[in-house]
Amino acid sequence: MNELPQQLVNGLLLGSMYGLVAIGYTMVYGIVQLINFAHGEIFMTGAFGALTVYAYVLPDGTSMWVALPLMLVGAVLVAVLVAVGAERFAYRPLRNAPRLAPLITAIGLSLALQQAVWAWYPEAKSARTFPQINGGPFHLGSVTIQTGDVFLIIAAPISMAVLAYFVMRTRTGRGMQATAQDPDTAKLMGVDTDRIIVVAFALGAAFAAIGGVAYGLKYGQIDFRMGFILGLKAFTAAVLGGIGNIYGAMIGGVVLGVAETLATAYIADLPGMEKFGSQSWADVWAFVLLILVLLFRPQGLLGERVADRA
Repeated sequence: MNELPQQLVNGLLLGSMYGLVAIGYTMVYGIVQLINFAHGEIFMTGAFGALTVYAYVLPDGTSMWVALPLMLVGAVLVAVLVAVGAERFAYRPLRNAPRLAPLITAIGLSLALQQAVWAWYPEAKSARTFPQINGGPFHLGSVTIQTGDVFLIIAAPISMAVLAYFVMRTRTGRGMQATAQDPDTAKLMGVDTDRIIVVAFALGAAFAAIGGVAYGLKYGQIDFRMGFILGLKAFTAAVLGGIGNIYGAMIGGVVLGVAETLATAYIADLPGMEKFGSQSWADVWAFVLLILVLLFRPQGLLGERVADRA
């Protein structure tokens, strides 16, 4: 129990990263009723975009305090370009097709992006070292915060605040809400639904890119397969919070991160459960939580605000 505050902080940090990626799933689903299973690879391409800026654009020896904002810009640009290109050339032609068609396309696009990064970065066959911020760790009582986590502590709440303001206070944000509720009526009222859908993909990609940079800073390495499992967990977080609800996505991510961390830390202490508390079981407990949510509250913690369309 002495480790509980530390484990809770670890879970909050992990969950915040899940939440940043889950926002993209829930925004796209809320507007076009599409589960973009390639979103995990958007997260991955953002991380490699940041690494590209650091390795090939900035001069050697550039301080991370100078490099990090430029890496973040590079990550967002790469992720947004990939996401917008996917929407325009992969998903838009299938917008009126049966729902299975874009789902299969998303899975194929996910594999294609993995192989593209693998081919572009020969070194990506194994994990690539991600540049780190010097200094730390920082101690707050019994809680230790690693230097790489400081970026996540700052970025996650700022990202949510900016998103909330954008959705609630801007003309485009109100257009997104209208398109999510009834796209045909929104179009009749003068809303450019095609542009709104592109904005949704771009915003989701930007948050995924921020999550990709946070991942690299937290774990110190990235690879071309990193988006698969984390993307599934982010989707789990979106379902847990209520798919289609942007606030639910972040809350679901935090709940999932805390549950996964506590399960990994404490289940091994229960009689007969020693082998179930290892780190290799962390993914299992995350999906066990998803199954329980789907069984007992399939609409998620906050429910779905978006009306189901015929």
